[in-house]
Amino acid sequence: MRKYEVMYILRPELEQEAIQAAVEKFQGIIQNGGEITKHDVMGKRRLAYEINKIRDGVYVLVNFTSTPDVITELERVMKISDEVIRYLITKAVA
Repeated sequence: MRKYEVMYILRPELEQEAIQAAVEKFQGIIQNGGEITKHDVMGKRRLAYEINKIRDGVYVLVNFTSTPDVITELERVMKISDEVIRYLITKAVA
């Protein structure tokens, strides 16, 4: 299993329950074939640049270990989720 890190940005107009539901959905996908080592909801922050007329977003950072097939499923679900503005999945360096 490899170490990965994912940071995703959720829409700022989401209610707290919707944010929690989205976070739990992505955690469930990761825990289906991996293990979360660190999870941090960083809160609402200003984006570096405007994305589709959105200036703020709720940042979430997750460090985890998993197999590559979990990454494929996580990426697929994040692409089709309306609440995700942007995401980035990277391999963690030792």
